[in-house]
Amino acid sequence: MSTAVVKIVLHLYVAGRTPRAERAIATLRHICERELANFECDLVIVDVLADPQLAEARKILATPTLIKEQPAPSRRIIGDLGADPAELLAALNLPPVSPEAQLSTLP
Repeated sequence: MSTAVVKIVLHLYVAGRTPRAERAIATLRHICERELANFECDLVIVDVLADPQLAEARKILATPTLIKEQPAPSRRIIGDLGADPAELLAALNLPPVSPEAQLSTLP
């Protein structure tokens, strides 16, 4: 039986260090450190004011925007990310279910 580690990649796009951006960063760090502690979790924070080309390439129209890159399928959440971590995890379809767990639920 394989014990492959599922990697979670999250990209957070913010516009400067506003209270809303700080709240989103704090919420996502909490989620990565506590709720997803059993997974390899990469949180990439991009300031669209410092890197507008990247924001344009990713079609970021509003901030904060969170994109779950991995595992598939990709998800995008726009707006207030200071909400309940459980709701945010559900919207992102996280934590991921391991392939072994999926197979064990098949009839």
